[in-house]
Amino acid sequence: MLLLLLTLSIGTRAQPQPAPTTELTLPALIAQTWQRSAAGVQARAAREAGYWNYRAFVANYRPQLSLQGTVPNFSRVIAPVVQPDGNLAFQPVRINNSTLGVSLSQNLGLTGGQLVVGSQVQRFDNFNNGQRQYNTQPFTLGLSQPLGYFNGLKWERRIQPLLYEESQRQYVEDHEALAQRVTELYFDVLVQQVSAEVAGQNAQASAELLRVGRERARLGRLSQSDLLQLELGLLDARQAQTQAQLEAESAAVSLRTYCALPGPEAPPLAVPAAAPALTVVPEEALTQARQHRAAVLAFARRQQQAARDVAQARGTSGLLATLTANLGYVNQAPRLLDSYGTLQNQQQVALAFAVPLVDWGRRRALVRGAELSQDQVRAAVGQDEQSFGQTVLTQARQWPARAGQLRLAARADSLAQRRYAITRATYEAGRLSLTDLTLASAAKDLARRTYILALRAGWVAYYRLRGLTLYDFAARQQLVGE
Repeated sequence: MLLLLLTLSIGTRAQPQPAPTTELTLPALIAQTWQRSAAGVQARAAREAGYWNYRAFVANYRPQLSLQGTVPNFSRVIAPVVQPDGNLAFQPVRINNSTLGVSLSQNLGLTGGQLVVGSQVQRFDNFNNGQRQYNTQPFTLGLSQPLGYFNGLKWERRIQPLLYEESQRQYVEDHEALAQRVTELYFDVLVQQVSAEVAGQNAQASAELLRVGRERARLGRLSQSDLLQLELGLLDARQAQTQAQLEAESAAVSLRTYCALPGPEAPPLAVPAAAPALTVVPEEALTQARQHRAAVLAFARRQQQAARDVAQARGTSGLLATLTANLGYVNQAPRLLDSYGTLQNQQQVALAFAVPLVDWGRRRALVRGAELSQDQVRAAVGQDEQSFGQTVLTQARQWPARAGQLRLAARADSLAQRRYAITRATYEAGRLSLTDLTLASAAKDLARRTYILALRAGWVAYYRLRGLTLYDFAARQQLVGE
């Protein structure tokens, strides 16, 4: 509801009207802030980071094809050579020992091992005597399997999908949080702008009343005390106008900074209509929140991370072993093509292990510390889940009351405007006292401010409800990102 402007018909002259200024609406400001502000940029960057982290995780489970080599590997030195009689002889050595190979590796998420298929060729040149030798491995199959170690691949497979989906949902929540913050700043400025506008109109009305009062005083129809009261009222109105302008400028600074608005001043803001009328069932709101909120995934992810920490504590102490095995074909010859003929089998198997004999309780302390941390996480998650549900239910249950408060505030604003217009006309006719006019003016200003604050509470609650559930109750559909 727009503020009713007072019409002054006595002693006023027509003034040129300024060019109309386009007012900025709340939805337009939210969209503009999402594109320009630092908060919007950070939200998009966080979502992109989540996407690329997930891509890196997925790539770890796909075959990796790589080319390795050392070409060339030339050496010209004087090296000690052990003679048959045990003496050392320093001989000049001029050689090249190059290798080139290709491998295809696959991580095994279930066991934490790695399977490798490869091929390699090695060339050795002795430039002192003109000798050349090739050593080829056309095919090799190798397995490296940790035993007793912490299997990070298995736990990443449980946690990374949760992190990715959490980042995508958090992006939508960030948008609603930004909309809520912009709404708060928008109405902060709007309240001050309306207060400044009302203060200016009150100052103009007070000046007109003082002029009328002086005319009535000359006619002996107004006491000197009431005339002085009118003069004090004008001074108070001008002081209130100046203070309201200062407060409006301060509020505009916060709005311009957060919303990245160009220019030194905030543009005029349009008074929005009431927030959309919604039918919100608390139980439905909680169901939607549990289906769509990032916090629900965070609860599961935190418990998985705590369980992973326990497994890591157990997998970095105690009996640890690594089984390596490979088989394939190998041959050597002075010529490259000859080295691929008459291939010979090769097999290698090794089991390396380490077991602490005395660790003074280190392993037990590590595991016990991780288990206690897991208990703490479980307790914290349980409390957070309860708080999560109560917050959503409370916000949903308060929605009808917000709408009712706004209707009452709108009605009070309309009545206060009409009352002031009637009271002022009656005062000018000399049938009411100045006290009655002052009270009607104060009630008018308070009702207008209360209405704007009720509008603010309604819109903030609207975006907060959307952010808590990631559900659009007006369109009856889930909120999704760009």
